[in-house]
Amino acid sequence: MIRRAVLQLNASYEPLRIISGKKALTLVTKGVAVVELPTSKLIYPGIYLPSVIRLRSYKHVPIRMQVVSRRNIFMRDGERCMYCGQRFKTQELTLDHIIPRSRGGKNSWDNLVACCQKDNHRKGDRTPEEAGMKLIHKPLPQSIHTPRFLLRSMGMEYDEWGKYLFVDSEGEQRLQFV
Repeated sequence: MIRRAVLQLNASYEPLRIISGKKALTLVTKGVAVVELPTSKLIYPGIYLPSVIRLRSYKHVPIRMQVVSRRNIFMRDGERCMYCGQRFKTQELTLDHIIPRSRGGKNSWDNLVACCQKDNHRKGDRTPEEAGMKLIHKPLPQSIHTPRFLLRSMGMEYDEWGKYLFVDSEGEQRLQFV
């Protein structure tokens, strides 16, 4: 029950990160944060597990670049194969190097895309042009907006977080690919 994800906001209501319920309760108990939105899960008489907490004092967050990782690439691409456009579970997806590693392709934001196993096998050790395949979206290089986009992607499973993560009423992010 305490393992539920909790959205942590800055004092300015800016989304900072997603933390565990245990960490959120610790911050609230210490007086560092207040509960903005509780869940319906009672963890102690009169105490509900928070869904969203807000820090009492503003925390300066330096701009940091997001690490290239399998999870982050899959989130950026919406767990969708960038060749056929179908959605897959993360276990069914692979990473594809647009310029193959054998030809000097790097593990970078603009050279990696999510790809289903079938399309990855079909493309093989070739570029998309050589394989006769077209990317649905060209992967963009990382920017200062990438961490915010990934935070929004992670929070999509909790409807009540939408007003804090700038998600519209249909559950779609306003920024699609950053």
